[in-house]
This record gives sequence, structure tokens and C-alpha cells, in this order.
Amino acid sequence: MNTLEKDIAACRICADRFADTHTAHEPRPVVWFRKGTSVLIAGQAPGARVHESGRPFTDPSGDRLRDWLGLDEPTFYDRSKVSIVPMAFCFPGYDVRKADLPPPPICGQTWHDRVMQALGEMPLTVLVGGHAHKYHLGTKSSVTETVRNWRDHAPRVFALPHPSWRNTAWMKKNPWFEADLLPVLRARVQEVLND
Repeated sequence: MNTLEKDIAACRICADRFADTHTAHEPRPVVWFRKGTSVLIAGQAPGARVHESGRPFTDPSGDRLRDWLGLDEPTFYDRSKVSIVPMAFCFPGYDVRKADLPPPPICGQTWHDRVMQALGEMPLTVLVGGHAHKYHLGTKSSVTETVRNWRDHAPRVFALPHPSWRNTAWMKKNPWFEADLLPVLRARVQEVLND
């Protein structure tokens, strides 16, 4: 690990915030990036299963995301090929209704610009979810509108919805996502990985 990765892994700025959540958990930053990778996956925040495993996307959302990208697990977790940088490095916790809390802005404000600067220009950036869309594209539009306009940013950037099971209905309402966007994304992933 380089110094930035070690600093993020040791971060505890949200300890009091997490202690006050319904889950009352400790911080556990999930750090998974390296300079020189071909694919950047910019996500939202780790979920409860990722908090336990210490590896990003070790949940059904990760299975769906790997399918969307056309990647098997060994390639997805190959740190020489894929960097995964969420807007918050720790699981934010659940509220009293067991709904996911949003990524704490303090995490992104503290670390995100530094990580992006350290990584440098990426051949392919995949934006997963509205929080990543807003940061990386500066968009104020809805997730649907941002994803629908994917051609505006391709082939270097692809905006995706979150791969959560909660978005299964969204995918049924927007069949163009699987029919039009995903084949182009999968081809681009292979192109940059084989360059």
C-alpha cells in the first residue's frame, strides 16, 4: 500500500457518525485502487456485506455489476486492472427502517480529489449510481436521464444506475439500458483491458 491508501485505511473521521447509526458500527474503509489500472469503477459506498468482507462488491450488487461489465471475478478483483473508488470508503450504516444511509460527504471531501489526482487519467471510468454521477459529471439530472444520455460521455465514461436488486423494476422500464448501453460498455471494457 502506498501512503494515501494507508491513510484512507486508517481513517476514523466518521467513527462518531457511525456509532450513532442504527447499526452502531466501527469504520472499516475498503481501499481498492492502484495507479496504472485501465478501469475505474466509481461507486457510492460499501454495503453491509462489503463491510464484513473488506472487498468491494462482494454482494448481489457486485454479481450484477460484473455481469454488466462482462468481467469474471478474478479480472474484476485484479488490482493491476481495475480500481474501485466509492464516494465513501466505509459502510455508512442503516437508519431505523434498515434503509441504507447516503455516503457521508466528509469522506468524499477528505479523500476523493486526492485519490483521483493520484490515479490520473483513466482509459475507462464507470460511474455507478447518482452520487458518482454528480461528483464526476457535475450533473444535477436524475439517474435515468444521466444514464439515458450515456453516449454524451462514452467511450471514456459510462454512467450506470446502481446494480442493486432495488433497481430491477427500473431496468424493466428502461430496456434500452440492456439492449443498447451494456453491449457497448462490455466491448469497451475488453478493449481497454486488452490494450
